Amino acid sequence: MPELPEVETVRRGLEQRVSGFEIARVEVLRARAIAAPPLPELFCSALVGCTVQQWLRRGKYLMATLQRDGGDAGHWGVHLRMTGQFLWMNAPTEPCRHTRVRIWNQHNQELRFVDLRSFGEMWWVPPGEPLESVMTGLRRLGPEPFSPEFSPAYLAARLAGSSRPIKTALLDQALVAGVGNIYADESLFISRIAPHTRSGQLKPEQLTRLHRALVEVLEASIGAGGTTFSDFRDLTGTNGNYGNAAWVYRRGGAPCRVCGTPIQRDKLGGRSSHWCPNCQAA
Repeated sequence: MPELPEVETVRRGLEQRVSGFEIARVEVLRARAIAAPPLPELFCSALVGCTVQQWLRRGKYLMATLQRDGGDAGHWGVHLRMTGQFLWMNAPTEPCRHTRVRIWNQHNQELRFVDLRSFGEMWWVPPGEPLESVMTGLRRLGPEPFSPEFSPAYLAARLAGSSRPIKTALLDQALVAGVGNIYADESLFISRIAPHTRSGQLKPEQLTRLHRALVEVLEASIGAGGTTFSDFRDLTGTNGNYGNAAWVYRRGGAPCRVCGTPIQRDKLGGRSSHWCPNCQAA
């Protein structure tokens, strides 16, 4: 699943390519791609005639502000889920069989939403409605990793007394928004913390290292355009470059880039965890 760096890469691409995009036509090829309104036809009619303005990101969610005739026309929300991706088509081309939503402007340029697994979702939020009233997943999100609210002190308060493995805690979107398997593994390696360590047992200096590592690895991946792992692609169909520099993720059995110890792959909470038993010794 795309994580914060991949979603931020998509947001920046949409901001550059689609801001000012006047929606002339919308076609929904898979009804389940539309979470709200309840009928795809209502989603299409809500977007046609709108101009896409600013693109925002909250956790792994994307939201575009819409205008029609100079007035507020609500928001268009998107979650890529596991395999959703946007593609910009400058000229008409036949859609692949995994195309779910097609949006054209008056020049017949197309923004195409392709989703192999069909878990991605879109919403239209009417003018004046709070985003979280329609995109209900927003209610459960914790602070953004780059926000002042996310700090070592915040982690200490939220993790106090918790017996959850720290890797499992980092995947909880209510703790911190946008972090997934890749960057949890990477940040734990950089902060020298074993993934199975109980969250409530982490010392203040460990939490400080973890906070710093998480911010640094997310910034590095955003700068690289996301990761090469999974099915992520940006608007041009290109995947990111961060995966080439990964310390542990998907490197099970390979030598640690620091000490040479074979990287271990364990299961925690049903998710794979990659770590170095030497560098991250409990």
